[in-house]
Amino acid sequence: MSLREIELQEEYRSDRNDIASEFFFPCLSNCIEYNRCVDFLSIQTLATISMAFDNFVMGKAKLKIVTGHRFRAADLNLFTKIFDEKYTKSFEGKQIKNTKIEKIAKLFDNGQIQLKIAIPNSEQVANSFSERIGIFRDEHDQIVAFTGTSSESFSTQTTDFESVDVFTSWNDKSRVERKVKDFEDLWENKTKYVQVYDFMYAIKNNLLKYSTDWAIDKN
Repeated sequence: MSLREIELQEEYRSDRNDIASEFFFPCLSNCIEYNRCVDFLSIQTLATISMAFDNFVMGKAKLKIVTGHRFRAADLNLFTKIFDEKYTKSFEGKQIKNTKIEKIAKLFDNGQIQLKIAIPNSEQVANSFSERIGIFRDEHDQIVAFTGTSSESFSTQTTDFESVDVFTSWNDKSRVERKVKDFEDLWENKTKYVQVYDFMYAIKNNLLKYSTDWAIDKN
């Protein structure tokens, strides 16, 4: 199925829709590329995306994420270990007991997941990177873009009250093209007021902030 065959709405809202099952899962299951900006990223979120991303299994799909520079301490430690596996093979000979973590590590190693960090570098931005956009692309080059939610852990126990505005390349081409360009500029570090770094560069240069308490309610 292509993205165009999904019965998409212009907006999804928590009081009217199950955003995960009606929007995210169908798009993830039918795309080969997912570009995402979020203010906060956790291992749980990345594991959920990778499990729902059907084309990952066949090695066809790619995920690019730009996130802010604040992490839970436990998540940051795991992300660092996963990236060390990619760059130094430091996990070689070690057992990774958590199958979700093992899958994420394999996807990083295959180059299917790429992660960058956006940090404000101007007084025009008071606190942290908080952009929330996403772009799905399928094998027919059809695109679905959205703005809104920052959560993709899709917890069945707790969820935030959120809304998502959706734009498609076949119904709203100019807006989709603008979202695509915004992401590409950000990825290539061509966006004003923020500096974008590869994750390992940010780690090695102590650019990330972490806490056991920060964003404790986020998944």
